[in-house]
Amino acid sequence: MNTNVRVRFAPSPTGYLHIGGLRTALYNFLFARHNNGKFILRIEDTDQSRYVENAENDIIESLEWCGIKIDEGPHAPGDYGPYRQSERKDIYRKYAELLIEKEMAYYAFDTTEELDQMRERLQKSGNPSPKYDSITRQSMKNSLTLPNDDVQKLLDSGTEFVIRLKVPRRETIRFEDLIRGHVSFESKGLDDQVLLKSDGMPTYHLANVVDDHLMNISHVIRGEEWLPSTPKHILLYNAFGWDVPQMAHLPLIMSPAGGKLSKRNAETDGIPINTKDYRELHYEPEALINFLAYLGWSPGDDSEIHSVDELCRLFTLDRVSKGGAVFNHKKLLWYNDHYLREQSNHHLAARVKAIAGEGKMKDADTDFMASVIGLVKERVSKLDEITEMAAFFFEDPDHYDEDAIKKWKDDSPKLVSHYRERIEELPEEQFEAATLKHILEEVIKEQGVGFGKLMMPLRIAVTGQGFGPDLFTSMELIGKTSVISRIDSAIKKIG
Repeated sequence: MNTNVRVRFAPSPTGYLHIGGLRTALYNFLFARHNNGKFILRIEDTDQSRYVENAENDIIESLEWCGIKIDEGPHAPGDYGPYRQSERKDIYRKYAELLIEKEMAYYAFDTTEELDQMRERLQKSGNPSPKYDSITRQSMKNSLTLPNDDVQKLLDSGTEFVIRLKVPRRETIRFEDLIRGHVSFESKGLDDQVLLKSDGMPTYHLANVVDDHLMNISHVIRGEEWLPSTPKHILLYNAFGWDVPQMAHLPLIMSPAGGKLSKRNAETDGIPINTKDYRELHYEPEALINFLAYLGWSPGDDSEIHSVDELCRLFTLDRVSKGGAVFNHKKLLWYNDHYLREQSNHHLAARVKAIAGEGKMKDADTDFMASVIGLVKERVSKLDEITEMAAFFFEDPDHYDEDAIKKWKDDSPKLVSHYRERIEELPEEQFEAATLKHILEEVIKEQGVGFGKLMMPLRIAVTGQGFGPDLFTSMELIGKTSVISRIDSAIKKIG
């Protein structure tokens, strides 16, 4: 076991935690636990213009809800803080200046207008994607082209500048990705990236590399979209003379309709996009974690159900796929079914009462609620669906399902009335499911009709629905007085 594994999940607080971000956090967490390592949360909030209030809290609450324990972070300080990049500004400035001393970076004093003119000039000369690089830097206003005295005067006078990395003109950058294998990039395709902006804040690239080094991060496990940034980061590590962490780039999460799962196509496909949505829509966190673990990874056998502890034991990066994984919402509901049914009826009863609105369901006896849940939980996929399907146990139907009423025929009132008369004669203690079913069988035999001729209108009268849990057990739970009252009401309302 490697006891020196340290991984980080480093989201930007620019919105609620995206489901793709949650999978990245999960894979980092599982890898850390599998290797007896540490899972660090770092908040990358250097872009203050995109900062969203409460986004950081949402990230932390979402991870906790899923059972992903943070070993170090803003709310769990360790030896490598601060864990918010906005609180590390002085650190980045120091390291940017160090690169200038090493002649690996330079001051650039170009104005926005001058940069626009450079791009326009290059486009006119046939360069479709002009950039500030080893060639164009020679004709720009920076510390590589200006005399040292002029540079010092500009610095002393407070002229705005950025610090850029001096990217070599011809160099092949190679690395071994733990998921993708051998990867290489040519430096001629890279720009002299900005490391420190004119406001003194670092860009993502500088902050990311400096923090990963100072926080002793051993493995960088992140989404495939960061793969093009990796050569820039390796150049930075090399410029500082630091060891490069091992890299692993995770496959994209794909939409069922094709392409990357984005906010737009997720909404079209009916897929919740943020972890917060799953919390509010009453998904089981164990189901979401089990589902996400398999979205790009498998243990190499036919098993599908695993607790977080089991996933920690099984998870290895060599079993992560290179290709994108399609988000199958039906599969997620299958997982949710499983984890919902695993829970005891009494435990679910307490949870349902907690989310029920004001009314009889909220005030119901817990044992009665547990009996109801025992009937309906095999027919639902999510906790909130229990409140919908079980509503008729607590309130007489005030309307009837439109599709079901189509099955209420001309002879339905007569058949239901015959049944009503028979069950009204029953003593309260004999108002039981087996007896109620036996009486229905007797009535249809007497009337010479099929089972459904009476069963469906009776279900509509008692529940207001054309489907649901076992009708006779439901009637036993609802009780004789209420069942007879409902039948009378249905005959009167539907006719």
